[in-house]
Amino acid sequence: MRASIAFVISSVALMAASLATGLDARQESVPIAYLAEIDGIIHPVAAEYVRGAIQRADAAGAAILIITLRTPGGLVDSTRDINSAIIAAKTPVAVFVGPSGSRAASAGFLITMAADVSSMAPGTHIGAAHPVSGDGQKVDEVMAKKMTSDVAGYARTLATHRHRNVALVEQAVTESRTYTEEEALAAKPPLIDLVATDVQDLLHKLDGRAITRFDGSTVTLHTGGATTRRVDMSWSQRTLSALAHPQIAYLLLMLGTLGLTVELWSPGAILPGVAGGICLLLAFFAFQVLPVSSAGILLILFGIVLLILEVKVTSFGLLAVGGIISLFLGSMMLVDSPLPELQVGWRLIVPVTLSLSGIVLFLVQLAVKAQRSRAVTGDSGMLDEVGRALTPITPGSVGRIQTHGEIWTATAVESINAGELVRVVAVKGLLLTVRRDPAARMGRA
Repeated sequence: MRASIAFVISSVALMAASLATGLDARQESVPIAYLAEIDGIIHPVAAEYVRGAIQRADAAGAAILIITLRTPGGLVDSTRDINSAIIAAKTPVAVFVGPSGSRAASAGFLITMAADVSSMAPGTHIGAAHPVSGDGQKVDEVMAKKMTSDVAGYARTLATHRHRNVALVEQAVTESRTYTEEEALAAKPPLIDLVATDVQDLLHKLDGRAITRFDGSTVTLHTGGATTRRVDMSWSQRTLSALAHPQIAYLLLMLGTLGLTVELWSPGAILPGVAGGICLLLAFFAFQVLPVSSAGILLILFGIVLLILEVKVTSFGLLAVGGIISLFLGSMMLVDSPLPELQVGWRLIVPVTLSLSGIVLFLVQLAVKAQRSRAVTGDSGMLDEVGRALTPITPGSVGRIQTHGEIWTATAVESINAGELVRVVAVKGLLLTVRRDPAARMGRA
């Protein structure tokens, strides 16, 4: 009996081990595809995100990493960082420009050319990779040629190693040419490897396809029935990436300027200064990514100065009008780019400009009003106070009056009878000089 029970237990154990081994082998045989997505400007945060996605794919032994790309462009340095990570990755990297209606312009075009597999969705386009100044300012002809030649050489290197159409790649940089998915695929040699409707279609078409890596080695992809794993940006990456939006950066600049202005008018308030400083630092971070015009920033600051001067200088509204116009023009010039995605919209500029102008004028008026109001403490606070004589006061002698809720010693240049109303005209230490003022009404006595 015991032998039979032991035999049954051992048989069950062997069956369980066999099933577990088969399950593990089956799981190991299922390929894994990591999915990343860039939707916006190419900047250091995007480069950090791509590097992290590649590291995770390499550590998991993924069959492929697919980067869905939608971008109007970005920084060349961040683009080079992304491409270097793609070239050095152990996992094959595919760039998919999609969904339909999307584009990968400028920096996105260079990233597409650097990928092991370049693909596009129907109704998308790539190209327009001509370099521009990072601060949005115009550069002289010699420097412009140097920048264009440098980026064009980099693009030719990518195209040569990826066996893509070198001439068309160079024209995208030097002539800002763009290509639809049909034009890119039909070129000889082609600019992209294939057209797919979505990521799943791309995985299906890549299954069994042999690709050549940047180092010349050949790899056959096995992506059929692959398990997909998304790589999302961390909370901090999403936050910093959102700050790089032109309208967010514009609002941060305005709020930061307003906060520091309030702090200067009311030292010790702390909160406006701290909040304004944080907003300005975040705005400056965004300006490192965006093509910002220094003239736009100076016009905004100059407009605020004019609004402040309007209250202190009699200009019959001319300084206020000039300040509002300066703010408006500075806001329009702040981001210098022909791309609609990188421009600050009129619907944001008009209300923000008018609101900031109104707030600044209101705060300045309050400050001036506070400065012009009569003091209520110290010697200045006693001047022009109304009191009542408690004793007769003759010229050259002293008497007592009641004013400001207190009894004071007072002198006068005219005779004052007890009970008459007087007004303080001078203060010297603890001695008041008063005059008769029968028209005055007692306030505090």
